[in-house]
Amino acid sequence: MYRPRLLIDGDTLRLEDILQVARNEALVQLTPESEACVRASRDLVERVAAGDTPSYGINTGFGTLAEVRIDKKDLRELQRNLILSHAAGVGTPMPLPEARALLLLRCNVLAKGFSGIRLETLQLALDMLNKDVVPVVPERGSVGASGDLAPLAHLALVFIGEGEAFFEGQRMPARQALERAGLKPVVLEAKEGLALVNGTQAMCAVGTLLQLRAESLATVADIAGSMTLEGLLGSHKPFIPEIQDVRPHEGQKACAAHLLKLLAGSDLVETHVNCSKVQDPYSLRCMPQVHGAAREGFAFARRILEVEVNSATDNPLVFVEGNRIVSGGNFHGQPISLAMDVTAMALTQLSSISERRVEQLVNPALSNLPPFLAKNSGLNSGFMIAQVTSAALVAESRVLCHPASVDSIPSSAGREDHVSMGMTAALKGRQVADFTRTCLAIEILVASQALDFRLPVKAGRGPRAAHELVRSRVPTMEKDREIHRDIEAVCELIDSGELLRVVRAATA
Repeated sequence: MYRPRLLIDGDTLRLEDILQVARNEALVQLTPESEACVRASRDLVERVAAGDTPSYGINTGFGTLAEVRIDKKDLRELQRNLILSHAAGVGTPMPLPEARALLLLRCNVLAKGFSGIRLETLQLALDMLNKDVVPVVPERGSVGASGDLAPLAHLALVFIGEGEAFFEGQRMPARQALERAGLKPVVLEAKEGLALVNGTQAMCAVGTLLQLRAESLATVADIAGSMTLEGLLGSHKPFIPEIQDVRPHEGQKACAAHLLKLLAGSDLVETHVNCSKVQDPYSLRCMPQVHGAAREGFAFARRILEVEVNSATDNPLVFVEGNRIVSGGNFHGQPISLAMDVTAMALTQLSSISERRVEQLVNPALSNLPPFLAKNSGLNSGFMIAQVTSAALVAESRVLCHPASVDSIPSSAGREDHVSMGMTAALKGRQVADFTRTCLAIEILVASQALDFRLPVKAGRGPRAAHELVRSRVPTMEKDREIHRDIEAVCELIDSGELLRVVRAATA
């Protein structure tokens, strides 16, 4: 399989680039300018290590042990011990795409030339990415204090031939994975261990893939809502530009414009021009306001991530121009923690309003359609419990929206007395994204049944294309069957991107 080459320099990595590498669809290489910066940074570290002046992380202990001086003969052992002692992660390994993203992000921050790592150590990381050697990194164990210490330590274990790794998808001891890929572990020199474990790359790896998924789900939410609107014979008027222009939030304007584009070409809207209904429920009428607010939240999170993935988050930082090595706090994950909390809340708003639209569809008092959209209702229960499932997922998502970014448990004997819980926020957000996807799949499934009842009159181009795609995989429910299979089929249409491709093509 051909894979294009992605040049990294620590400054220009895009979120979409990260996704490409996470999917193992690109090779990664340093720019010549970055190679020069890395060498210069390493030269300064080696000069300091050769001297007698204490410098944190180079010839001292770590954290609360920063005042403990380490003899020159023990500097290699110091770095190795750091990796071994900090590899205290637990739980399920990060999925392969997230682990690849983690390795790429660590390479990118090292490429900036502020970490003091040797070029050969960084090159090993790049070779691992390109040859599909992916460290096994447990998900749990980071409080986002000095960054993601435990996850990054598990990443670094593979560099020294310890721990475990996946090679071409197969899990095995790290040394064996390196050998199969034709690679050799390194012996870490002064500061290199610290350069590998300080930073926010684990929360950013999970967060970046979550962010891109959230942005996609915002579009799916518009599609689902447009299908429900048409199935319920709702009005298109709340989406006209004049309404949005007098409250000009960018997310609201973008959502309303998208809805009008999806609904264009509708024959259904013409069937109820003179109906007695004055207003639609908020879950239909206020889609631009609610979906738009979620888009604003995602825009905030994207802005934070775009800065963070190209930031120097090591400690201490090596400033070649000033001939200084300085301790600071760029490893603190608070910006990411807050952004991921916002993403989880925005996603939950999308699932919450979606569940209310499902209720509008299945409740005959609200829809003027058969109860629970069942044919021969009573004998058949139709989509009664599909709405219950959606409600359960929304309820759990609301629990997961308790903000991690306001929690803090001091660690390292009080030296790390305020922590970010950034990885916690990212992992919660990932779970909420799963639930939101499923809620939207349920709405699309139920709305498709409502549109069946409206045939042969056709919906707008967007909901019509989505309806036809669903029906190519899931038949109309004529009598009760296992609904979970239908939900899974629509989830696959969302996850694969096929739903978005088909609808975009129909509305282009």
